[in-house]
Amino acid sequence: MNDAGGSFRDSSGAVVRPPIAWAVAALAGLVLDALYPLRFLSAAMPAGWMGAIVFLAGLGLLVWSAATLRRAGTRIQTVQPTTTIVDEGPYRYSRNPIYVGMFLGLIGLSLGFDSLWLLITLVPFYFVIRNGVVAREEVYLERKFGDAYRAYKTRVRRWL
Repeated sequence: MNDAGGSFRDSSGAVVRPPIAWAVAALAGLVLDALYPLRFLSAAMPAGWMGAIVFLAGLGLLVWSAATLRRAGTRIQTVQPTTTIVDEGPYRYSRNPIYVGMFLGLIGLSLGFDSLWLLITLVPFYFVIRNGVVAREEVYLERKFGDAYRAYKTRVRRWL
């Protein structure tokens, strides 16, 4: 396959590796919280337990999604070529369950640490993932798989 320039880069060309973006968002939220704490939960709420449950749900979704990709024989890293469209497991419900898991992870940390800053960092993290990763992945997959990917897009939502 060739693009208009006569060459085809067999990867999405994402602007950042998603785990790095997630780590930067989490670290930024924790640093801001240490410098200027912003609480948003009632002291009576079991924030630690709630946060742990949401974080573990996100981690579980991420692991399930990664295992599904591996079983299908395709790559997880955005810098590697995708070999097939996966529509099993969590990919029946979301085209991006790994990123949904990452979002849940940040929400879980925010609840667990009772940090509004961690919740706020979810916004720039979302925009980086949506515009710098997912948008590029969608263009790449449509270019590589054509009608098969377009049909998948009509059946399965981007997020939930």
